[in-house]
Amino acid sequence: MYPKLLTVAALGCWMAWPLPAEAQIYAWRDAGGNLVLSDRPASSSRTYSVPAAAAHIRTTRPVTESTVDQYDGLIRTHADAHGLSPDLVRAIIQIESAFNPRAVSPKGAMGLMQLMPATASELGVLNPFDPAENIRGGVTYFRRLLDRYDQKVELALAAYNAGPGAVDRYGHQVPPYRETRNYVRKIVSVTPISIGPRRTIYKIVELIDGREVPRYSDRKPAGSYKVVTRR
Repeated sequence: MYPKLLTVAALGCWMAWPLPAEAQIYAWRDAGGNLVLSDRPASSSRTYSVPAAAAHIRTTRPVTESTVDQYDGLIRTHADAHGLSPDLVRAIIQIESAFNPRAVSPKGAMGLMQLMPATASELGVLNPFDPAENIRGGVTYFRRLLDRYDQKVELALAAYNAGPGAVDRYGHQVPPYRETRNYVRKIVSVTPISIGPRRTIYKIVELIDGREVPRYSDRKPAGSYKVVTRR
């Protein structure tokens, strides 16, 4: 989620197919100047564009609709629970990991929505490579950022990419980082930035291994809770 150097390891995050964490990622320029990413050394294999990825990025395996569709139910469930547009969540996942649930950035961000270890722990995400846990955590975190920045989607996106500290340092503006500005531009260019209808969201704090772990739900819990947002 935080700025990532354009290294071969980082380029692996654009892969749209699952790869084991230890897989070698190869990158080279083709005759047309496109950056090609592959799990095998350079060859004359046919290449394919990656939807919504950075310009001139290609891979040696096609990206199919089923890659995206298999997570659609999870996206809709958690987006609806937090009053977000499913399209916005899909766009974040596409830019963050290209729907690769095994993606890991050089900074240590993990999974579909590229959760940092500390963020995952705070959100009670025990396995960030589990799509259900990762999407739940990522959507919950983005909802928090929206609330923090008065529902300003561009600022929430900037904070998701560069960290809230960077947005705050620059006076609640999108930081002047090329990667962050490109990140915000890409997402708002492919999806409406309006926020869906708000509904009541409840915060429940659970004790897990002696630690307080917050959880969020749109269903009123039986025990103690705190109301986070209302319709």
